[in-house]
Amino acid sequence: MNIEKAQLVFEDEVRDLSQPIMRYLERYIGDRAVAEDMWQETVIRMSKGWDSFAMRSSTKTWAFSIASRVAADYLRQPGQKIHIVDMDEVDEQIGSGSTIDDRLVEEEMNDCVRQMINRLPDKYREVLVLHDFEELTAEQTAAICGCSLAAAKIRIHRARLRLKDALKKQCSFYHDLDNVLRCDRKDALSN
Repeated sequence: MNIEKAQLVFEDEVRDLSQPIMRYLERYIGDRAVAEDMWQETVIRMSKGWDSFAMRSSTKTWAFSIASRVAADYLRQPGQKIHIVDMDEVDEQIGSGSTIDDRLVEEEMNDCVRQMINRLPDKYREVLVLHDFEELTAEQTAAICGCSLAAAKIRIHRARLRLKDALKKQCSFYHDLDNVLRCDRKDALSN
């Protein structure tokens, strides 16, 4: 393949992957500005490795692997914290007839879940975001995390269990009069 054609293919891949990788990085780190910087670093690393990329995996899997390493490098820096942003846009989850109170309750529940995800060990948080929120397959998640398919499935399972246990410890769930699932933080109940 000539150099011009290879450059065009690379640019097409970057354009196609821009949205999903940005969404992943923003969810993983929780800061759009930092995620944008990380996306730029991901593109730089992809560009440097493009000639040696032998298509042993999909370009998407390869790019997510690079983005995960960029995020891991960022988090290793002293003083860096993560904050996972909304799993889904609140406006998409809440119908047009919702009230401000409904939105506040929804945001509070999302915030609670995000806090519990933030507390998961890195290897569990990473697979949870990749598999459950980015909807990558277990195979893609394994390739990105650099582990076997069996290990990825175990991590996904354990991450879900840890999240469920953490939510049970921190939250009291109930259905309101409209049969909508709600929760109250247990520490707020004791005050």
